[in-house]
Amino acid sequence: AELVQSLEVRWPGPPRRVLGELLVAALVPMAQLPPRGLWHTRAGVQNLPLATWLGRDIDPLPDDDGDPVGQQLVRRYLAAYGPASSTDLRAWCGLAGLPAAVKAVRQELVTFRDERGRELLDLPDAPRPHPDTPAPVRFLPAFDNALLGYHDRSRIVDGAHLGLSVAGHRAVLVDGRVTATWSVRDQRLHISPLRPLTTPEQESIHAEAQRLTVFLDEGIEHTRLDACAES
Repeated sequence: AELVQSLEVRWPGPPRRVLGELLVAALVPMAQLPPRGLWHTRAGVQNLPLATWLGRDIDPLPDDDGDPVGQQLVRRYLAAYGPASSTDLRAWCGLAGLPAAVKAVRQELVTFRDERGRELLDLPDAPRPHPDTPAPVRFLPAFDNALLGYHDRSRIVDGAHLGLSVAGHRAVLVDGRVTATWSVRDQRLHISPLRPLTTPEQESIHAEAQRLTVFLDEGIEHTRLDACAES
């Protein structure tokens, strides 16, 4: 906000958010200062030029595949989200210049094909559960990487509800798919299904909801599971 206020004097036309995103996210390398992600409270974002944070000039981007940072980024992404395609990697990090890094580490990786024939990459020793492994009910926060970590979000969200992944809704996973949204209002945990739920599914959601209320520690007194509006 302080940076935008200074820029408005020079460029009064663009909206404030545009100025902030251009400066902080696009044009000037910045480090977001800790603490962030504070528990039960909010705080403004504070940024510092990256060179100031590091105490030295920023290394120039390499022009070839000899980029150890890019290669490590590929490994770290696959450790968290593999098997995944190079398109998934690009969608997750927003960087278009990683094909050389993928090529450089390809000999370290194992490959698979998904149902549509796309190549998936993974680390050789990464855990890969059997497809029939049960997926327990989970309550996800807004913008969770389970939703945003891949290009093809239909893998976890039905097409009719793809917008939930970027709209800031908190999602409930049932059998590994987004099946409801949740929120906390007036000391009540509200759960809104996106499809009709079976009795066992409702029981599993209520059980996980109880664990969530203890974790949140916000004095939640009731859990309300709404009826699904038939489409």
